[in-house]
Amino acid sequence: MKFLIVGLGNIGNEYDATRHNIGFDVADTFVLKHGGTFTLDRHAFVSEVKWKGRTFVVIKPTTFMNLSGKALKYWMDKEKIALENVLVIVDELALPLGTLRIRATGSDAGHNGLKNIQDVLTHNKYPRLRFGIGNDFPKGRQVEFVLGKWKPSEMPLVKDAIVKSVEAIECFATQGINQAMTQYNR
Repeated sequence: MKFLIVGLGNIGNEYDATRHNIGFDVADTFVLKHGGTFTLDRHAFVSEVKWKGRTFVVIKPTTFMNLSGKALKYWMDKEKIALENVLVIVDELALPLGTLRIRATGSDAGHNGLKNIQDVLTHNKYPRLRFGIGNDFPKGRQVEFVLGKWKPSEMPLVKDAIVKSVEAIECFATQGINQAMTQYNR
């Protein structure tokens, strides 16, 4: 069985360790845990790791957040991965910090990365893991907050939720999305 794990984020040092790049951070942690490394390839940094009889193609798109669908579609087609075996990892303002939500389908909720994926696929029926980044920002400062770095006080919760996200990916691949939702949507 083959899976495509898509961590959303933006390339460039200025985006490292920002809330908007949590998808990249989860992808990095997953690949590191399973002994892989990333190489630059078409539209993405790519790693292939094997675990429990499954192959995971993990990508971090180089297309920037707003064109994430281009990389997802390219790698899904190239690797011949079924849509139900794709999991997109994305930051989510509407969830409290560290909260995870796995869904088989859903709206883009105003997230430009998800909106582009939906536009490219022409539907919203693809699995996603939303990583809560909270919404502790003054009115009109959403962009600064999302593109801002984590506060030192947030890091223990962020690190714990990244570990749980990696476990959720493993559960998704071994036990299916329904079990992953039951176990991690709390």
